[in-house]
Amino acid sequence: MAIEPVYTVSSKSAGGGRDGEVVSESGRIDLDLRPPKEMGGSGDGSNPEELFSAGYAACFLGALRATSKAAGSPVPDEATVTVTIGIGKDPADGGFGLTAQIEAYIPGVDESKAQELADGAHAFCPYSKATRGNIAQTVTVKV
Repeated sequence: MAIEPVYTVSSKSAGGGRDGEVVSESGRIDLDLRPPKEMGGSGDGSNPEELFSAGYAACFLGALRATSKAAGSPVPDEATVTVTIGIGKDPADGGFGLTAQIEAYIPGVDESKAQELADGAHAFCPYSKATRGNIAQTVTVKV
């Protein structure tokens, strides 16, 4: 696949990775990172899964708006997307793996149409494409 980026951004992690800090080149992201309590940490900072869920949710909502509009069924302004990222042991290699639960809230749209729109966004979203086949993903809708 030959992607020609129209935008690039970088961030730098320092310290202990999950127990350190991350700063984006623009400086808009400048966060202390701490493992969540569920993983034995203090939970007093952000973590990679939190950052990933935020980026994925924003990207997926943008994809939902773009694909729905192109299909002639624009979603209402009140539409939202919630992405829940899970992390746990991967029994295949003893390391860790991720899960993604994507929930699109599309009020005022028939449930089957809403699911069709969400599935179209899932096919289009760069985050979905990047993780497809690599992490367990589910796409559900609320209307």
